Amino acid sequence: MKNKKPSTAVALKYDPARDHAPRLIGKGRGAVAARLIEVAKKHHIPVYQDHRLAHLLETLDFNSEIPAELYQAVAEVLAFIYRLERDA
Repeated sequence: MKNKKPSTAVALKYDPARDHAPRLIGKGRGAVAARLIEVAKKHHIPVYQDHRLAHLLETLDFNSEIPAELYQAVAEVLAFIYRLERDA
């Protein structure tokens, strides 16, 4: 089974000293989604695939904090990233 190119990608940023919750700092579909992932990988930024979550997050305005309803899902993404950093 080939990996399908993502139809949607989002970028989150979280600074616990400044933010109450992660913020949406990038989003796109198609070629823009592919470019977001390409840039993330080039800069060694972890990429986590969850198509349903990406579609929910893409409805947010740029630079807005994620809503409380999505905390659990985004917490799973952050835990994934923290494990990657710990194991590196």
